[in-house]
Amino acid sequence: MTIIQKEIASRVKDMREVCEMSVQQLAKKLDVDTETYMQYESGDVDIPASILYEISIIFNVDTSLLLTGEDTRMSSFAVTRKDKGVRVDRREAYDYELLASNFTHKAMEPFIVTVMPRNDNYIPEPNYHKGHEFVYVIEGQLRIYIKDNVIDLNEGDSIYFDSVNKHSMVAIGEKRAKFLDVLKGE
Repeated sequence: MTIIQKEIASRVKDMREVCEMSVQQLAKKLDVDTETYMQYESGDVDIPASILYEISIIFNVDTSLLLTGEDTRMSSFAVTRKDKGVRVDRREAYDYELLASNFTHKAMEPFIVTVMPRNDNYIPEPNYHKGHEFVYVIEGQLRIYIKDNVIDLNEGDSIYFDSVNKHSMVAIGEKRAKFLDVLKGE
């Protein structure tokens, strides 16, 4: 577990407690079992971006507050210059760059995600969440597992899907995969 992972978990726990919601109530709203939620909140298990997004919707805060601890300020527009988005080092294999971190009350959460390839037959643990997701590959190749399907995407390819379906992603080929990932809650 990373320091960042612990800090995010602590902010989520603090938000839940401030809103006077029990662990069981929040787990139910997130459609995860209580034990899994408790692992998220303790920092023992990394909270998936999709779950963080759902938590932000439930508590009516921006995802960036949970990720960075900083409140948002912009309400008309937010400009993020190339490679200048807020970086969140949440998982060893994934690099997240928030593209609208300072915009308040977002209807969607855009990220640039960079994933390094693996040389084994690794299939990441699938996740699912309410809402929809859009992925556009900027560079490299990305393999997406969704339901019983395996879809390979190349540079310029995209996929839009209902995120309630279990899904996971992994870079394939020799170089990293970099992609735009947009989460939209219900």
